[in-house]
Amino acid sequence: MAVNLVNVEAVSKVYGTRTLLDSISLGVSEGDRIGVVGRNGDGKTTLIRMLAKLEEPDTGRVTQSGGLRMGVLTQHDSLDPKATIRHEIIRDMADHEWAGNAKIRDVLNGLFGGLDLPGFGQGLDTVIGPLSGGERRRIALAKLLIADQDLLILDEPTNHLDVEGISWLAQHLQERRSALVCVTHDRWFLDQVCTRMWDVQRGSVHEYEGGYSDYVFARAERDRIAATEESKRQNLMRKELAWLRRGAPARTSKPRYRIEAANELIADVPPPRDTSELMRFANARLGKTVFDLEDVSVHAGPKELLKHLTWHLGPGDRVGLVGVNGAGKTSLLRALAEAARTQGDVQPAAGKITVGKTVKLAYLSQEVGELDPSLRVLEAVQRVRDRVDLGKGREMTAGQLCEQFGFTKEKQWTPVGDLSGGERRRLQILRLLMDEPNVLFLDEPTNDLDIETLTQLEDLLDGWPGSMIVISHDRFFIERTTDTVMALLGDASLRMLPRGLDEYLERRRRMIEAAAPAAVPATAAAAAKTAASVDSRAAKKELQKIERQLNKLADREGNLHAQIAENSTDYDKVAKLDAELRELLADRDDLEMRWLELAEEA
Repeated sequence: MAVNLVNVEAVSKVYGTRTLLDSISLGVSEGDRIGVVGRNGDGKTTLIRMLAKLEEPDTGRVTQSGGLRMGVLTQHDSLDPKATIRHEIIRDMADHEWAGNAKIRDVLNGLFGGLDLPGFGQGLDTVIGPLSGGERRRIALAKLLIADQDLLILDEPTNHLDVEGISWLAQHLQERRSALVCVTHDRWFLDQVCTRMWDVQRGSVHEYEGGYSDYVFARAERDRIAATEESKRQNLMRKELAWLRRGAPARTSKPRYRIEAANELIADVPPPRDTSELMRFANARLGKTVFDLEDVSVHAGPKELLKHLTWHLGPGDRVGLVGVNGAGKTSLLRALAEAARTQGDVQPAAGKITVGKTVKLAYLSQEVGELDPSLRVLEAVQRVRDRVDLGKGREMTAGQLCEQFGFTKEKQWTPVGDLSGGERRRLQILRLLMDEPNVLFLDEPTNDLDIETLTQLEDLLDGWPGSMIVISHDRFFIERTTDTVMALLGDASLRMLPRGLDEYLERRRRMIEAAAPAAVPATAAAAAKTAASVDSRAAKKELQKIERQLNKLADREGNLHAQIAENSTDYDKVAKLDAELRELLADRDDLEMRWLELAEEA
């Protein structure tokens, strides 16, 4: 029987006039792998902070088993800014100790791309203070994963990780024996790692068996039977259920209810996208030319990110763009956006970008654009447009679109300055779509968005007629919203991947393995140099220690000689003292020999 690790009994939490959690009772046992989902602001982070006893409930109690070893990754790390990465992750372990530890090697390779931490100027000896939030977060995660834990509590662990890093983390957590409670909006990650789901809604927590796909099935069925959810939210869930059942049936590894019921639920739901109809609309809005790239090269300073690129982005093309950090994904979008802004007058370092005359581009960058903080949400949207044409005869007012993006009638009158990061991100996307673009560039659109908002955005994009390029580390979002995956693999070229992100990960794995033999000599030399430096420092420390021991032995030897002289007529006593003296002299000889060896090393 699994041991209970944490118990939550009748816990409630109120902020101001809002009840976040209302009489919640839950438990976490050995072997549990729990994913926590829900809208931003509904209490996911508060719940796991109370599990970890970082926050106290207003009523009820949280109990933890005795001797529980728990690791917690919060939104804000507690790293010492004056310390080095080595001190925070490896502590006082010698290089040969941590380098010989398979778990530490795996974590450093998985999160940083190598034992020498190639993204950090001084490697392990880099000082933490000047590092970015994303770099600090990876350090905090590495520190957590290297330790042995009974329970891991992770708040958004995939933030600031690329596709490869997320894939590695999922595999690492699958292989760990510790229990897990994880808040994340990455639905692919939830499917890979979790076997239970907690859905935090309106003060309650609903429990479901299985990963995210199983949760979608169960919640859609629950909504259908109970008929308590409003039609808009139910339709969104049914549409995503239809995509999961039709487009990727293998996602759910172990269905826990009748497949017939799920099929009946989606019998009258059309496919997420009518591709041929959307293509017809896109052609009408864009013509034949969107972006044509001919022998294009893109630079970032002295570095050539792309060379001799010839590529055609046509009307209605929906492209997911993936690649290693620094490969040039954002730089490519910026080059296309600059060419569109100037109607082809500004060109890249080499080659030519031809822009269609009817192109109206909306570019969502990773940075949240600044808005007048005194504006109300609805006013900020109406400043762009009062009504928007979504294609296929669909039209929405600014207020209706605000509601679809989670801004209720009351929330629409909230000042922009009072919005959270996720709410500002939603508002930024909303303003872009209100401008009725026919080409969308989305650079990490899923940042700070909760799962429910993501499904709403996906539903809106399903019926959006135009061309689209999406850069995202969220595999689920890319698979859901795009039809083609293109990859920048770090070799200055752009490749189409017929098998999508699985093929991307396979190609990257092969590239890393192919590069490994060439890197071995350099790595070995660096390791040898590091080891020599470490050995030299260690030798000097041990020399000082031996010298102190030799001084003590000399004092002890003098005392023994004096005692032998005093007791010269007591043969038994002299024999004992003589044996002790011989043992001391043997120890001294060993220490002196070791001292000579260390002196040579130092």
